Amino acid sequence: MIKKTTLYISIFSAIMIGGALLLALTAGNDLEKSDAERPLVLSMTASVEIPESMTFAGEQITFDRYDKRERLDRELNSFTYFHSTTLLLFKRANRLFPVIEPILKKQGLPDDLKYLAVIESSLDPRAVSPARAAGLWQFLQSTGKQYGLEVTSEVDERYHVEKATVAASRYLLDAYRKFGSWSAATMAYNGGQARISNELAAQGADEALDLWLVEETTRYYFRMLAIKLVFEHPQQYGFIIKPEHLYKPMTFKKVEVTTSIPNLATFAREQGITYAQLKDFNSWLRSTKLTVPAGKRYTLLIPTKEGLYYRKGEKRAIHQNGWVVQ
Repeated sequence: MIKKTTLYISIFSAIMIGGALLLALTAGNDLEKSDAERPLVLSMTASVEIPESMTFAGEQITFDRYDKRERLDRELNSFTYFHSTTLLLFKRANRLFPVIEPILKKQGLPDDLKYLAVIESSLDPRAVSPARAAGLWQFLQSTGKQYGLEVTSEVDERYHVEKATVAASRYLLDAYRKFGSWSAATMAYNGGQARISNELAAQGADEALDLWLVEETTRYYFRMLAIKLVFEHPQQYGFIIKPEHLYKPMTFKKVEVTTSIPNLATFAREQGITYAQLKDFNSWLRSTKLTVPAGKRYTLLIPTKEGLYYRKGEKRAIHQNGWVVQ
């Protein structure tokens, strides 16, 4: 009987030889063709092209200086070849961008700042970091409270998509007024406004992008630049997505609650949904009950029956047509 190791080596060798022969035959067929006639083949080891410049949140950045070019190169290659994670971002964005974008616009922020949520939480409203930052915008408890979010044992609005987006907008506007640029404001979102202010003074720098900082904050802004490029040109970076691959936007009935709910599981059944579905779309509910103080009200999202199911042949809402190939 052939040993498993020997068998694996034999199979691997056959695959490699077959691949080499196929490549040789393909290359041979293309030798007489012009560059325009040869098919474009993106190797899994091909490094992506870095643009000369781009605009983010209305601010232009060029990539001729070594550090800026190499930082973008690292992040753009990472998002390009980290296939499963990047594909998931597109799927989630189709559901969440229609919620986030109008709020950013109403608060007076550039649309590009939606990409901050992408890199903060991978568009997971229930994300929790090792530092206990929570929700789509990854607020620490203290900062969340500072910007108007309720955080208790029963209600944690860091997990509330709409309210947390408003709070993040307020933070970013404060930082922008302080530093005068969105690049510095977004870096302050990660590193803290005090840290950016102190380092600008200590290092005698005029721009936050010129600072020597911890790696996470140094990479932060360039991760946003990279994911914007991928989202705006997915096919260029090898992502082929069909409309049916994207997650459908949900439809809800809004229920205003002005009295306490002693048992959320019972409440969910009365609404025709499961407890899990109630918690899934109202992740800010952090207990099995909801205490409503006098004069307070909460709005619960109850998914419609039609919205809960994918149906064959249904027309899928596509948030950005450039994401998909028909």
